Amino acid sequence: MKKLFLFLLIPFFFIKAQSFQRNYNIMEFGAKGDGVTLNTEAIQKAIDKCSMDGGTVIVPKGNFLTGSLLLKDNVDIYLTNGALILGSTNIKDYKEYLPELKSYNDSFLRYSVFYAERISNISIRGEGTIDGQGSSFKVTTKEKPERYKNRPYIFRFVECNKIKIEGIRLQNSAMWMQQYLGCNDVLIKGISVFNHANQNNDMIDIDGCKNFIMSDCFGDSDDDAITIKSTSSYISENITITNCVVSSHCNAFKFGTESTGGFRNITVSNIIIKPSFVKTTIYGAPGGISGITLGAVDGGPLENIIISNIVIEGVQVPFYLRLGNRGRKHTPEAVQPGISSFKNVFLSNIIATKLASNIGASITGIPDNYIENVTLSNIFVEYPGGGNNEDASKKLEELIDHYPESTKWGTLPAYGVFIRHAKNITMNNVRFNVIYKDLRPAIVIDDVEGIMINDFETNNLGEKIKIENSSSLKGNFFNNKSEK
Repeated sequence: MKKLFLFLLIPFFFIKAQSFQRNYNIMEFGAKGDGVTLNTEAIQKAIDKCSMDGGTVIVPKGNFLTGSLLLKDNVDIYLTNGALILGSTNIKDYKEYLPELKSYNDSFLRYSVFYAERISNISIRGEGTIDGQGSSFKVTTKEKPERYKNRPYIFRFVECNKIKIEGIRLQNSAMWMQQYLGCNDVLIKGISVFNHANQNNDMIDIDGCKNFIMSDCFGDSDDDAITIKSTSSYISENITITNCVVSSHCNAFKFGTESTGGFRNITVSNIIIKPSFVKTTIYGAPGGISGITLGAVDGGPLENIIISNIVIEGVQVPFYLRLGNRGRKHTPEAVQPGISSFKNVFLSNIIATKLASNIGASITGIPDNYIENVTLSNIFVEYPGGGNNEDASKKLEELIDHYPESTKWGTLPAYGVFIRHAKNITMNNVRFNVIYKDLRPAIVIDDVEGIMINDFETNNLGEKIKIENSSSLKGNFFNNKSEK
Protein backbone atom coordinates (compact mmCIF):
# COMPACT_ATOMS: atom_id res chain seq x y z
CA MET A 1 0.00 0.00 0.00
CA LYS A 2 2.89 2.40 0.82
CA LYS A 3 4.49 1.68 -2.58
CA LEU A 4 1.20 2.51 -4.32
CA PHE A 5 0.91 5.75 -2.36
CA LEU A 6 4.46 6.79 -3.36
CA PHE A 7 3.76 5.88 -6.97
CA LEU A 8 0.69 8.14 -7.02
CA LEU A 9 2.53 10.92 -5.17
CA ILE A 10 5.46 11.21 -7.61
CA PRO A 11 3.33 12.42 -10.56
CA PHE A 12 1.58 14.87 -8.24
CA PHE A 13 4.89 16.45 -7.20
CA PHE A 14 6.07 16.49 -10.84
CA ILE A 15 2.93 18.32 -11.98
CA LYS A 16 3.19 20.68 -9.03
CA ALA A 17 6.83 21.50 -9.89
CA GLN A 18 5.92 22.15 -13.52
CA SER A 19 3.24 24.61 -12.51
CA PHE A 20 5.92 27.00 -11.25
CA GLN A 21 7.23 27.45 -14.82
CA ARG A 22 5.13 30.45 -15.80
CA ASN A 23 4.45 31.72 -19.29
CA TYR A 24 4.20 35.44 -20.02
CA ASN A 25 2.27 36.05 -23.21
CA ILE A 26 3.25 39.48 -24.44
CA MET A 27 -0.38 40.23 -25.34
CA GLU A 28 -1.23 40.02 -21.64
CA PHE A 29 1.11 42.99 -21.17
CA GLY A 30 -0.61 45.05 -23.85
CA ALA A 31 1.15 44.00 -27.04
CA LYS A 32 -0.82 44.08 -30.29
CA GLY A 33 0.12 41.94 -33.27
CA ASP A 34 -1.19 44.27 -35.95
CA GLY A 35 2.21 45.24 -37.40
CA VAL A 36 1.50 48.91 -36.68
CA THR A 37 1.38 49.36 -32.90
CA LEU A 38 4.75 49.94 -31.29
CA ASN A 39 5.08 47.19 -28.66
CA THR A 40 8.46 48.02 -27.11
CA GLU A 41 7.05 48.83 -23.67
CA ALA A 42 4.73 45.81 -23.53
CA ILE A 43 7.38 43.30 -24.58
CA GLN A 44 9.90 44.85 -22.19
CA LYS A 45 7.43 44.44 -19.31
CA ALA A 46 7.11 40.74 -20.13
CA ILE A 47 10.91 40.39 -20.23
CA ASP A 48 11.28 42.16 -16.88
CA LYS A 49 8.63 39.94 -15.27
CA CYS A 50 10.24 36.79 -16.64
CA SER A 51 13.64 37.82 -15.31
CA MET A 52 12.19 38.47 -11.87
CA ASP A 53 9.97 35.41 -11.47
CA GLY A 54 11.29 32.87 -13.98
CA GLY A 55 9.50 31.19 -16.86
CA THR A 56 9.11 31.94 -20.57
CA VAL A 57 8.07 34.99 -22.56
CA ILE A 58 5.66 33.84 -25.26
CA VAL A 59 5.37 35.66 -28.57
CA PRO A 60 2.14 34.38 -30.16
CA LYS A 61 1.08 34.43 -33.79
CA GLY A 62 0.96 38.00 -35.08
CA ASN A 63 3.15 40.85 -36.33
CA PHE A 64 4.71 42.69 -33.38
CA LEU A 65 6.53 45.96 -34.08
CA THR A 66 9.20 46.98 -31.57
CA GLY A 67 12.19 49.18 -30.90
CA SER A 68 15.11 48.27 -28.62
CA LEU A 69 14.54 45.47 -26.11
CA LEU A 70 16.92 44.97 -23.18
CA LEU A 71 17.40 41.34 -22.17
CA LYS A 72 18.03 40.45 -18.53
CA ASP A 73 19.18 37.45 -16.51
CA ASN A 74 17.26 34.19 -16.80
CA VAL A 75 15.01 35.23 -19.68
CA ASP A 76 13.66 32.64 -22.09
CA ILE A 77 11.78 33.94 -25.15
CA TYR A 78 9.74 31.58 -27.30
CA LEU A 79 8.41 32.60 -30.72
CA THR A 80 5.47 30.43 -31.71
CA ASN A 81 4.75 29.35 -35.27
CA GLY A 82 3.46 32.43 -37.09
CA ALA A 83 5.03 34.90 -34.67
CA LEU A 84 6.83 37.80 -36.35
CA ILE A 85 8.83 40.42 -34.47
CA LEU A 86 9.42 43.48 -36.63
CA GLY A 87 12.18 45.95 -35.87
CA SER A 88 10.97 49.51 -36.05
CA THR A 89 11.99 51.53 -39.10
CA ASN A 90 12.34 54.67 -36.97
CA ILE A 91 15.79 55.03 -35.41
CA LYS A 92 14.22 57.10 -32.61
CA ASP A 93 12.60 53.89 -31.33
CA TYR A 94 16.04 52.45 -30.57
CA LYS A 95 18.16 53.12 -27.53
CA GLU A 96 21.90 53.68 -27.78
CA TYR A 97 24.03 51.20 -25.84
CA LEU A 98 27.76 51.67 -25.43
CA PRO A 99 29.21 48.56 -23.73
CA GLU A 100 31.89 48.67 -21.07
CA LEU A 101 34.02 46.33 -23.15
CA LYS A 102 35.90 48.54 -25.58
CA SER A 103 36.00 47.40 -29.20
CA TYR A 104 36.62 48.74 -32.68
CA ASN A 105 32.88 49.19 -33.28
CA ASP A 106 32.16 51.53 -30.38
CA SER A 107 32.16 54.74 -32.40
CA PHE A 108 29.34 53.72 -34.72
CA LEU A 109 27.44 50.53 -33.84
CA ARG A 110 25.15 51.30 -30.92
CA TYR A 111 21.67 50.10 -31.88
CA SER A 112 19.97 46.71 -31.93
CA VAL A 113 16.52 45.16 -31.64
CA PHE A 114 17.72 42.87 -28.82
CA TYR A 115 20.57 44.01 -26.58
CA ALA A 116 22.19 42.22 -23.65
CA GLU A 117 25.28 43.01 -21.61
CA ARG A 118 26.93 41.11 -18.76
CA ILE A 119 23.96 38.87 -18.05
CA SER A 120 23.53 35.09 -17.89
CA ASN A 121 21.15 32.36 -18.91
CA ILE A 122 19.23 33.84 -21.83
CA SER A 123 17.56 32.11 -24.76
CA ILE A 124 15.55 33.05 -27.82
CA ARG A 125 14.02 30.05 -29.54
CA GLY A 126 11.00 28.68 -31.33
CA GLU A 127 9.47 28.60 -34.80
CA GLY A 128 8.88 32.29 -35.41
CA THR A 129 10.76 35.06 -37.21
CA ILE A 130 12.56 38.28 -36.33
CA ASP A 131 12.73 40.79 -39.18
CA GLY A 132 14.82 43.94 -38.87
CA GLN A 133 13.24 45.71 -41.87
CA GLY A 134 16.77 46.80 -42.63
CA SER A 135 16.21 48.21 -46.10
CA SER A 136 14.46 51.19 -44.49
CA PHE A 137 17.77 52.47 -43.08
CA LYS A 138 19.41 54.25 -45.99
CA VAL A 139 23.17 54.68 -46.32
CA THR A 140 23.76 58.24 -47.51
CA THR A 141 27.57 58.48 -47.46
CA LYS A 142 30.65 56.43 -48.28
CA GLU A 143 32.64 58.00 -45.46
CA LYS A 144 33.73 55.99 -42.40
CA PRO A 145 32.45 55.71 -39.74
CA GLU A 146 29.36 57.70 -40.79
CA ARG A 147 28.22 55.06 -43.28
CA TYR A 148 27.86 52.52 -40.48
CA LYS A 149 25.90 54.71 -38.11
CA ASN A 150 22.19 54.55 -37.33
CA ARG A 151 21.73 51.00 -38.62
CA PRO A 152 20.58 48.52 -35.94
CA TYR A 153 21.66 44.91 -35.53
CA ILE A 154 18.99 42.39 -34.66
CA PHE A 155 21.09 40.83 -31.84
CA ARG A 156 23.99 42.40 -29.99
CA PHE A 157 25.12 40.49 -26.91
CA VAL A 158 28.20 41.68 -25.00
CA GLU A 159 30.05 39.74 -22.27
CA CYS A 160 27.11 37.45 -21.62
CA ASN A 161 27.17 33.85 -20.38
CA LYS A 162 25.00 30.85 -21.23
CA ILE A 163 23.22 31.94 -24.40
CA LYS A 164 20.98 29.76 -26.54
CA ILE A 165 19.54 30.79 -29.90
CA GLU A 166 17.57 27.94 -31.44
CA GLY A 167 15.15 27.22 -34.26
CA ILE A 168 14.13 30.76 -35.20
CA ARG A 169 14.47 32.63 -38.49
CA LEU A 170 16.35 35.95 -38.65
CA GLN A 171 16.03 38.21 -41.66
CA ASN A 172 16.62 41.67 -43.11
CA SER A 173 18.94 43.38 -40.67
CA ALA A 174 20.09 46.94 -41.31
CA MET A 175 23.66 45.95 -40.36
CA TRP A 176 25.23 42.69 -39.19
CA MET A 177 22.49 40.25 -38.29
CA GLN A 178 23.93 39.18 -34.94
CA GLN A 179 27.05 39.95 -32.96
CA TYR A 180 28.24 37.99 -29.94
CA LEU A 181 31.03 40.07 -28.40
CA GLY A 182 33.09 38.62 -25.57
CA CYS A 183 30.45 36.01 -24.70
CA ASN A 184 30.97 32.58 -23.10
CA ASP A 185 29.07 29.30 -23.34
CA VAL A 186 26.99 30.03 -26.43
CA LEU A 187 24.85 27.56 -28.39
CA ILE A 188 23.45 28.54 -31.80
CA LYS A 189 21.41 25.68 -33.25
CA GLY A 190 19.01 25.15 -36.12
CA ILE A 191 18.50 28.79 -37.04
CA SER A 192 17.87 30.17 -40.53
CA VAL A 193 19.27 33.54 -41.60
CA PHE A 194 18.45 35.61 -44.68
CA ASN A 195 20.28 38.94 -44.89
CA HIS A 196 20.15 40.88 -48.16
CA ALA A 197 18.54 44.12 -46.99
CA ASN A 198 21.45 46.56 -46.66
CA GLN A 199 25.21 47.01 -46.67
CA ASN A 200 27.35 45.01 -44.20
CA ASN A 201 24.74 42.25 -44.05
CA ASP A 202 26.77 39.51 -42.33
CA MET A 203 25.01 36.32 -41.25
CA ILE A 204 26.74 36.00 -37.86
CA ASP A 205 29.74 37.59 -36.15
CA ILE A 206 31.42 35.60 -33.38
CA ASP A 207 33.69 38.16 -31.78
CA GLY A 208 36.12 37.42 -28.96
CA CYS A 209 33.94 34.58 -27.63
CA LYS A 210 34.90 31.40 -25.77
CA ASN A 211 33.17 28.02 -25.66
CA PHE A 212 30.93 28.64 -28.64
CA ILE A 213 29.01 25.96 -30.57
CA MET A 214 27.10 26.59 -33.78
CA SER A 215 25.37 23.73 -35.60
CA ASP A 216 22.66 22.77 -38.07
CA CYS A 217 22.12 26.27 -39.44
CA PHE A 218 21.20 27.76 -42.81
CA GLY A 219 22.39 31.17 -43.95
CA ASP A 220 22.21 33.36 -47.03
CA SER A 221 23.83 36.78 -46.75
CA ASP A 222 25.05 39.59 -48.96
CA ASP A 223 28.16 40.23 -46.88
CA ASP A 224 30.23 37.60 -45.05
CA ALA A 225 28.33 34.58 -43.75
CA ILE A 226 29.99 32.80 -40.79
CA THR A 227 32.48 35.33 -39.48
CA ILE A 228 34.86 34.97 -36.56
CA LYS A 229 36.27 38.31 -35.46
CA SER A 230 38.29 39.84 -32.67
CA THR A 231 37.44 43.54 -32.48
CA SER A 232 38.49 43.87 -28.82
CA SER A 233 41.34 42.56 -26.71
CA TYR A 234 39.45 39.26 -26.25
CA ILE A 235 40.58 36.20 -28.19
CA SER A 236 38.07 34.03 -30.05
CA GLU A 237 38.75 30.48 -28.85
CA ASN A 238 37.26 27.06 -28.19
CA ILE A 239 34.77 27.36 -31.03
CA THR A 240 33.05 24.56 -32.96
CA ILE A 241 30.99 25.16 -36.10
CA THR A 242 29.40 22.17 -37.87
CA ASN A 243 26.62 20.92 -40.13
CA CYS A 244 25.68 24.18 -41.85
CA VAL A 245 24.66 25.25 -45.36
CA VAL A 246 25.65 28.82 -46.22
CA SER A 247 25.69 31.26 -49.12
CA SER A 248 27.38 34.65 -49.32
CA HIS A 249 28.10 37.28 -51.93
CA CYS A 250 31.37 37.86 -50.08
CA ASN A 251 33.19 35.30 -47.90
CA ALA A 252 31.29 32.22 -46.83
CA PHE A 253 33.58 31.42 -43.90
CA LYS A 254 35.97 34.05 -42.63
CA PHE A 255 38.40 34.79 -39.81
CA GLY A 256 38.82 38.57 -39.51
CA THR A 257 39.28 41.01 -40.81
CA GLU A 258 39.62 42.42 -37.29
CA SER A 259 42.05 40.23 -35.37
CA THR A 260 43.25 42.22 -32.36
CA GLY A 261 42.76 39.47 -29.75
CA GLY A 262 43.25 36.65 -32.25
CA PHE A 263 41.89 33.14 -32.83
CA ARG A 264 42.76 29.82 -31.18
CA ASN A 265 41.41 26.28 -30.91
CA ILE A 266 38.67 26.34 -33.54
CA THR A 267 37.15 23.51 -35.56
CA VAL A 268 34.90 23.85 -38.59
CA SER A 269 33.35 20.77 -40.23
CA ASN A 270 30.61 19.54 -42.52
CA ILE A 271 29.85 22.81 -44.26
CA ILE A 272 28.27 23.25 -47.69
CA ILE A 273 29.02 26.57 -49.37
CA LYS A 274 26.81 27.29 -52.36
CA PRO A 275 25.83 30.34 -54.43
CA SER A 276 23.04 32.55 -53.15
CA PHE A 277 19.77 32.43 -55.05
CA VAL A 278 19.84 36.25 -54.79
CA LYS A 279 21.79 37.41 -57.84
CA THR A 280 21.65 41.17 -57.23
CA THR A 281 24.62 42.14 -55.07
CA ILE A 282 25.27 45.02 -52.70
CA TYR A 283 28.84 43.86 -52.05
CA GLY A 284 30.85 41.05 -53.58
CA ALA A 285 29.82 38.78 -56.45
CA PRO A 286 26.77 36.61 -57.17
CA GLY A 287 28.64 33.37 -56.46
CA GLY A 288 30.70 34.77 -53.59
CA ILE A 289 34.28 35.98 -53.24
CA SER A 290 35.88 33.19 -51.19
CA GLY A 291 34.92 29.88 -49.65
CA ILE A 292 37.42 30.03 -46.78
CA THR A 293 39.35 33.12 -45.69
CA LEU A 294 41.71 33.08 -42.71
CA GLY A 295 43.23 36.47 -42.01
CA ALA A 296 45.46 37.63 -39.16
CA VAL A 297 46.50 41.24 -39.70
CA ASP A 298 45.94 43.19 -36.45
CA GLY A 299 48.34 41.62 -33.97
CA GLY A 300 46.53 38.65 -32.45
CA PRO A 301 47.54 35.02 -33.01
CA LEU A 302 45.81 32.61 -35.36
CA GLU A 303 46.61 29.06 -34.27
CA ASN A 304 45.28 25.54 -33.85
CA ILE A 305 42.59 25.63 -36.52
CA ILE A 306 41.01 22.55 -38.11
CA ILE A 307 38.71 22.90 -41.12
CA SER A 308 37.38 19.68 -42.67
CA ASN A 309 34.64 18.19 -44.84
CA ILE A 310 33.79 21.29 -46.84
CA VAL A 311 32.00 21.47 -50.20
CA ILE A 312 32.46 24.77 -52.05
CA GLU A 313 30.65 25.83 -55.21
CA GLY A 314 30.66 28.98 -57.31
CA VAL A 315 33.05 31.29 -55.44
CA GLN A 316 35.99 33.14 -56.99
CA VAL A 317 38.67 31.83 -54.60
CA PRO A 318 38.43 28.47 -52.80
CA PHE A 319 40.74 29.36 -49.89
CA TYR A 320 42.87 32.31 -48.84
CA LEU A 321 45.29 32.21 -45.88
CA ARG A 322 46.85 35.55 -45.09
CA LEU A 323 49.26 36.88 -42.47
CA GLY A 324 49.63 40.64 -42.81
CA ASN A 325 50.46 43.71 -40.76
CA ARG A 326 47.63 46.21 -41.06
CA GLY A 327 48.11 46.82 -37.34
CA ARG A 328 44.81 48.54 -36.74
CA LYS A 329 44.18 49.50 -33.10
CA HIS A 330 40.84 48.44 -31.66
CA THR A 331 40.48 51.75 -29.81
CA PRO A 332 42.30 55.07 -30.29
CA GLU A 333 43.92 54.66 -26.85
CA ALA A 334 45.11 51.08 -27.40
CA VAL A 335 48.76 50.12 -27.77
CA GLN A 336 49.82 49.70 -31.39
CA PRO A 337 49.57 45.95 -32.11
CA GLY A 338 52.58 43.98 -33.25
CA ILE A 339 52.64 41.47 -36.09
CA SER A 340 50.28 38.53 -35.78
CA SER A 341 51.38 34.91 -35.71
CA PHE A 342 49.76 32.30 -37.96
CA LYS A 343 50.42 28.61 -37.34
CA ASN A 344 49.01 25.11 -36.97
CA VAL A 345 46.24 25.18 -39.56
CA PHE A 346 44.83 21.97 -41.06
CA LEU A 347 42.51 21.97 -44.09
CA SER A 348 41.22 18.57 -45.20
CA ASN A 349 38.54 16.86 -47.27
CA ILE A 350 37.62 19.90 -49.34
CA ILE A 351 35.93 19.89 -52.76
CA ALA A 352 35.61 23.13 -54.71
CA THR A 353 33.95 23.27 -58.14
CA LYS A 354 32.28 25.68 -60.58
CA LEU A 355 34.59 28.50 -59.52
CA ALA A 356 33.74 31.88 -60.99
CA SER A 357 37.34 33.06 -61.42
CA ASN A 358 40.78 31.76 -62.36
CA ILE A 359 42.47 33.82 -59.60
CA GLY A 360 43.73 30.77 -57.66
CA ALA A 361 44.25 30.10 -53.96
CA SER A 362 47.03 31.50 -51.78
CA ILE A 363 48.93 30.98 -48.54
CA THR A 364 50.99 34.09 -47.83
CA GLY A 365 52.87 35.69 -45.00
CA ILE A 366 55.09 38.77 -45.13
CA PRO A 367 58.90 39.10 -45.31
CA ASP A 368 60.55 37.67 -42.17
CA ASN A 369 57.15 36.74 -40.70
CA TYR A 370 56.02 33.36 -41.93
CA ILE A 371 52.81 31.43 -41.95
CA GLU A 372 53.82 28.17 -40.25
CA ASN A 373 52.68 24.56 -40.07
CA VAL A 374 49.88 24.48 -42.64
CA THR A 375 48.61 21.13 -43.94
CA LEU A 376 46.34 20.59 -46.94
CA SER A 377 45.00 17.02 -47.19
CA ASN A 378 42.50 15.43 -49.55
CA ILE A 379 41.79 18.57 -51.54
CA PHE A 380 40.14 18.69 -54.96
CA VAL A 381 39.70 22.02 -56.75
CA GLU A 382 38.46 22.45 -60.29
CA TYR A 383 39.55 25.80 -61.69
CA PRO A 384 38.29 27.48 -64.87
CA GLY A 385 41.85 27.74 -66.20
CA GLY A 386 42.76 30.01 -69.10
CA GLY A 387 45.75 31.74 -67.50
CA ASN A 388 48.35 33.05 -69.97
CA ASN A 389 52.11 33.66 -69.99
CA GLU A 390 51.66 37.18 -68.67
CA ASP A 391 49.76 35.80 -65.67
CA ALA A 392 52.50 33.22 -65.10
CA SER A 393 55.25 35.86 -64.99
CA LYS A 394 53.31 38.26 -62.76
CA LYS A 395 55.17 39.62 -59.71
CA LEU A 396 52.95 40.25 -56.72
CA GLU A 397 53.30 43.27 -54.47
CA GLU A 398 53.60 42.48 -50.78
CA LEU A 399 50.56 44.58 -49.76
CA ILE A 400 51.65 44.16 -46.14
CA ASP A 401 49.27 46.68 -44.55
CA HIS A 402 46.22 46.18 -46.79
CA TYR A 403 42.76 44.90 -46.04
CA PRO A 404 43.03 41.10 -46.38
CA GLU A 405 40.83 40.21 -49.35
CA SER A 406 41.47 37.15 -51.53
CA THR A 407 40.98 39.09 -54.77
CA LYS A 408 43.40 41.89 -53.83
CA TRP A 409 46.18 40.75 -56.17
CA GLY A 410 43.88 39.76 -59.00
CA THR A 411 45.02 36.73 -61.00
CA LEU A 412 47.84 34.90 -59.23
CA PRO A 413 50.95 33.47 -60.97
CA ALA A 414 49.78 29.95 -60.02
CA TYR A 415 46.44 28.50 -61.06
CA GLY A 416 46.32 26.15 -58.06
CA VAL A 417 47.98 27.72 -55.05
CA PHE A 418 50.54 30.49 -54.57
CA ILE A 419 52.67 30.04 -51.41
CA ARG A 420 54.97 32.82 -50.17
CA HIS A 421 56.72 33.61 -46.89
CA ALA A 422 55.78 30.28 -45.32
CA LYS A 423 57.39 27.55 -43.27
CA ASN A 424 56.60 23.85 -42.92
CA ILE A 425 53.87 23.38 -45.51
CA THR A 426 52.48 19.90 -46.18
CA MET A 427 50.25 18.84 -49.07
CA ASN A 428 48.82 15.31 -49.13
CA ASN A 429 46.58 13.95 -51.88
CA VAL A 430 45.88 17.29 -53.55
CA ARG A 431 44.45 17.61 -57.06
CA PHE A 432 44.03 20.83 -59.04
CA ASN A 433 42.14 20.37 -62.30
CA VAL A 434 41.47 22.98 -64.98
CA ILE A 435 38.59 23.16 -67.45
CA TYR A 436 40.66 25.08 -70.02
CA LYS A 437 44.40 24.86 -70.50
CA ASP A 438 46.35 27.16 -68.19
CA LEU A 439 49.89 28.38 -68.90
CA ARG A 440 50.66 29.10 -65.26
CA PRO A 441 52.30 26.56 -62.92
CA ALA A 442 49.95 24.66 -60.66
CA ILE A 443 51.94 25.61 -57.55
CA VAL A 444 54.36 28.49 -57.03
CA ILE A 445 56.63 28.39 -53.99
CA ASP A 446 58.34 31.67 -53.09
CA ASP A 447 60.45 32.11 -49.94
CA VAL A 448 59.37 28.88 -48.27
CA GLU A 449 61.29 26.97 -45.62
CA GLY A 450 60.27 23.34 -45.51
CA ILE A 451 57.62 21.88 -47.76
CA MET A 452 56.41 18.37 -48.51
CA ILE A 453 54.09 17.57 -51.39
CA ASN A 454 52.91 13.99 -51.43
CA ASP A 455 50.63 12.69 -54.18
CA PHE A 456 49.81 15.82 -56.14
CA GLU A 457 47.87 15.52 -59.42
CA THR A 458 46.57 17.79 -62.16
CA ASN A 459 45.08 17.35 -65.62
CA ASN A 460 46.93 20.40 -66.96
CA LEU A 461 50.00 19.76 -69.13
CA GLY A 462 52.05 22.77 -68.08
CA GLU A 463 54.58 23.27 -65.30
CA LYS A 464 53.54 21.61 -62.06
CA ILE A 465 55.71 23.21 -59.36
CA LYS A 466 57.78 26.38 -59.64
CA ILE A 467 60.24 27.32 -56.92
CA GLU A 468 61.46 30.88 -56.39
CA ASN A 469 63.66 32.44 -53.68
CA SER A 470 63.63 29.30 -51.57
CA SER A 471 67.29 28.38 -51.19
CA SER A 472 66.70 27.04 -47.69
CA LEU A 473 63.81 24.89 -48.89
CA LYS A 474 63.73 21.55 -47.09
CA GLY A 475 61.58 18.48 -47.56
CA ASN A 476 60.94 16.69 -50.82
CA PHE A 477 58.45 16.14 -53.60
CA PHE A 478 57.45 12.62 -54.50
CA ASN A 479 54.74 10.56 -56.14
CA ASN A 480 53.45 13.54 -58.09
CA LYS A 481 51.17 12.62 -60.97
CA SER A 482 49.62 14.32 -63.95
CA GLU A 483 47.12 13.00 -66.42
CA LYS A 484 47.93 13.18 -70.13
